[in-house]
Amino acid sequence: MSRKAREAPAADDAGGISAAADLVVSAEGLVKTHRTESGTPVKAVQGVDLQIERGEFVAITGPSGAGKSTLLHLLGGLHKPDSGRIWLEGERVDTYSEARWAVLRRRHVGIVFQFFNLISHLTVADNVELPALLAGSSPRQARARRAELLADLGLEGKDNSTPGELSGGEQQRVALARALVNHSSLLLADEPAGSLDSKGTREVLRLLSRYHQRGQTIVLVTHDARVASAADRVISLFDGRIVDDAALGGGTRPGRSKGGVSGTLELKG
Repeated sequence: MSRKAREAPAADDAGGISAAADLVVSAEGLVKTHRTESGTPVKAVQGVDLQIERGEFVAITGPSGAGKSTLLHLLGGLHKPDSGRIWLEGERVDTYSEARWAVLRRRHVGIVFQFFNLISHLTVADNVELPALLAGSSPRQARARRAELLADLGLEGKDNSTPGELSGGEQQRVALARALVNHSSLLLADEPAGSLDSKGTREVLRLLSRYHQRGQTIVLVTHDARVASAADRVISLFDGRIVDDAALGGGTRPGRSKGGVSGTLELKG
């Protein structure tokens, strides 16, 4: 990405601005309004400020309807904010067109959804390789990266299977491989264990933790406190606003309430 655009602001330990922080994502004043079937406007996200540093594993939690998925979709360019600003890797992106966002996601943002979103008529190999090819990798590079990821995720021998031949946990691992194939600087996961049984949930969380330990920046949306506990930072949303931002290792992020992790997880609903 070009870095000619304005650099995103970064909070220092005193809550001020520091150019030293290595931010992958920064957002200011995000607002997004949806409309109900009757046409009534509902503010899903209301004035959210957010900063994600490189290598963080952040869980966004809260009750149903709190705005968790909407916020994630704003950060991934799947929704356009009504107002507010978003920076990715220091470049302002909230004004991007859908086509420009599509290119950006291929190269810098991997997304994992609750229901996998794999292409049913393609093999596992093709599902994983396709984003790499679209991003400009050669077929040889795409095959090599796919083989590496499938081996790492315990899916060796599944290359020629179709999604319908796999378990839910295996399908989610394929979706994770697809999201990581382009070495995305940011991995967004929207309820990645929401449709899995307990075994599949443990598998996915173990794999996310492994990639986090390798330096992958992850933002995960969940309503499940057990899933949130895999992260090292938990942000709680309520009625579209951040009401708590806590590090699981202890302490609270600057500028947030001091309700702590217990207060955050009480909102899981």
